[in-house]
Amino acid sequence: MGPPGLAPRRGWTQRKGPIVNLVSPTRIFLAVACLAGVPDFARAQFDYPSRPIKIIVPAPAGTTADLLPRIIGDKLSAMWHQPVIVENRPGAAMNIGAEAVAKAAPDGYTLLATPQSPLSINQSLYSHLNYDPDAFVPITIMAQSPNVLMVHPNVPATNLHELIAYAKSNPGKLTYASSGVGSSPHLSMALLGNLTGVDVLHVPYRGLAPAFTDLLGGHVDMMFYNLGNAAEAVKTGRLRGLGIASQDRAAALPDVPAIAETLPGFLSVSWFAVMAPPKTPSDIAAKLSSAVVEIIRQPDVAKKFSDQFSTPVAGTPAETAAFIQEDKERWKKVIVAAGIKPE
Repeated sequence: MGPPGLAPRRGWTQRKGPIVNLVSPTRIFLAVACLAGVPDFARAQFDYPSRPIKIIVPAPAGTTADLLPRIIGDKLSAMWHQPVIVENRPGAAMNIGAEAVAKAAPDGYTLLATPQSPLSINQSLYSHLNYDPDAFVPITIMAQSPNVLMVHPNVPATNLHELIAYAKSNPGKLTYASSGVGSSPHLSMALLGNLTGVDVLHVPYRGLAPAFTDLLGGHVDMMFYNLGNAAEAVKTGRLRGLGIASQDRAAALPDVPAIAETLPGFLSVSWFAVMAPPKTPSDIAAKLSSAVVEIIRQPDVAKKFSDQFSTPVAGTPAETAAFIQEDKERWKKVIVAAGIKPE
């Protein structure tokens, strides 16, 4: 008999010595059957991450879009004791890299680190994409960097007022470079044209590097480029900065006024997001977001971002989704107003 007042519990056997919990063979069979019915990727959630993580960047190596996720990847690898590999897949207005992630397994082991084009621009530009930008699962916005309007020193304008006046008195004479139709530099100048009515000839290039090289050489007159890649050329006088495309001036170029000081509301900011494939489980996305946000907020990481002339953001998945939606609506208006079509 057991202790007074306590009835033997079902599933327990009373014997001399210790009481032992006996599990029936039927229960063991049911537990195994349940586990066998769970998909592999779902079971993997329990110990995520247990193998290397790949971050696909749809931009060339050495750009701000490439350097920021490498900083994150190094820290994430140290935090989780798993290799984090950054793979560059540029081309086709960043659609190649975005499509690769969209088709990847939704298990948290393939991520997209990208500027805004595949997420908030391309769906308003192209009639068909091989992926749904709205289906990506947001992790966070790593950072943002304002675009800078720069002119070659040969252009007879030392400020935005003078540039607008010269362009209006010489329609079609000035040229501007971009990394392709629908790229951020192209849309930034289209926005400027919508607001001022200036007529400037668009010269699209296959990528930012050749466009910037020709601007430095004086083969084109002007260009919008993100602060991280433009600051040094402006500081050294190789190019003349006429405006920062954020609401306020940038600490890196304090003497360059914000375009919004002349054209209220003008905004053209490059931003860099981390996204997971469609249907990535919410617990994996939450774990990724928490880790990446924690990393971005570390002082040494913030310093490295600052060295790239980028301001850390580190928003939640919900904040990231709202940010992307707002950006998408802003650029859709510009694309429609300017009648921009892909080549």
